[in-house]
Amino acid sequence: MKLEHWIIVAFLALCAAMTGVFVAENWARTHPLETASGLHELVHHDLDLSADQEVELEQIEHRFAAKKAELEQKLRAANFTLAGAMEADKSYSPAVQAAIDDFHTAMGELQKVTIEHVFEMREILTEEQAIVFDTEVVRALTEL
Repeated sequence: MKLEHWIIVAFLALCAAMTGVFVAENWARTHPLETASGLHELVHHDLDLSADQEVELEQIEHRFAAKKAELEQKLRAANFTLAGAMEADKSYSPAVQAAIDDFHTAMGELQKVTIEHVFEMREILTEEQAIVFDTEVVRALTEL
């Protein structure tokens, strides 16, 4: 292949990688938050929690907020590293690949912590409340 063709291929690969990172970052930022905020709205306003449940829920949310903030910082750091690698290498280099892997790892950790949080909230609910909660979780996860 001619050099011009390789340049075009490299440019298209770079564009595809940047698009993938942009889409993944925006999904990670918005989707868990929409799901979590819908669940929190449901739990706080629609399930008629007892005073004891409210206290437990506040503790659960406080722990989750700390973990979430830490993981969001990891996402920002991984994105910063990726931007630096892409700027420096101008190719799909091992440094770019490693930065993408770091971003995906942080995104996966955030998703796991969010799911653990959902189950932790569920544990404080009565059977009747849990049925409503479970329905909302399934709806939120299957909604496009």
